Amino acid sequence: MIYNNFGKTNEKISRLGIGLAEIGFELGASGYPQVEKLLNFALDNGINFLDTAAGYNESEKLIGEAVNDRRNEFFLATKAGTGSTNSSDSEWDYIKIKNSIENSLKNLKTDYIDLVQLHSCDEHILQKGDVIRALQDAQLEGKTRFIGYSGDNIAAKWAVNSNIFDTLQTSYNIADQRARTKNILKDANKKKLGIIAKRPIANGSLSGVIRKNQNWSGTYNDSYGKPYFDRLEILCDSLDENLSDIDPIELSMAFSLYRTEIDVLIIGSKNIKHVESNINFVESNVSKYDKLIRIFETSFEINDNDWIQLT
Repeated sequence: MIYNNFGKTNEKISRLGIGLAEIGFELGASGYPQVEKLLNFALDNGINFLDTAAGYNESEKLIGEAVNDRRNEFFLATKAGTGSTNSSDSEWDYIKIKNSIENSLKNLKTDYIDLVQLHSCDEHILQKGDVIRALQDAQLEGKTRFIGYSGDNIAAKWAVNSNIFDTLQTSYNIADQRARTKNILKDANKKKLGIIAKRPIANGSLSGVIRKNQNWSGTYNDSYGKPYFDRLEILCDSLDENLSDIDPIELSMAFSLYRTEIDVLIIGSKNIKHVESNINFVESNVSKYDKLIRIFETSFEINDNDWIQLT
């Protein structure tokens, strides 16, 4: 496994992390045996970055049960807050964030969390400052080592420019390139923030575009899949390249890996074979895709029709 310096934290983290929303939403408590095998496989094969959230149903509890005996082997990141930009302001206050962190510690069966991130609150919530103070106080109390922001667009810009946070988690993939074109990645890198790319394979939507006449098994109807699919149809239709022989998942991963500003990609899975395949690709030479990546970057810049980051 390749390991990167995680910004100013001075931690070494695996280039590939594992996102653990799926195990909470789709497996739940009854899926514990599968989760235990999955997480131990990931750790055994060099992944040391686990990303979860208080809002991912049973995810934190499953992690706490499955790998708490290996706590010193991984960097544990969670998120406090609702995870929705549509939440009312009353859901974002000091007490609720502090309580969220306390519940996370209990669910994860740990005395400390490596990174607590605010989960996609809007810019005006950040500016108000109460939720940031909650993270800072938890850090002073030794309950989290680092604090971060997980979100997109103008809120991500604010978080980067605030000089408050240690890390930024933001959307970046072949269909969602605003973090690059609006200099969010560049600015975060200059500030030495650890940078986490969420949804780096665009929910597998490139598979749907390239293989759309071959019974693609993905979804067109969720809040990310459909917009990503629509954008990629436009991007692919504008290219002169023949994509029929391209592995769309490989290209999607290579696209996000191409940005040297990004320290870790988090890809969610509940399938060991998928995790194994992702590990093998991350460890391989992905430079064969460099030319095509630059073509897709240019195509995005040309076709961008106010394609904001999806939160």
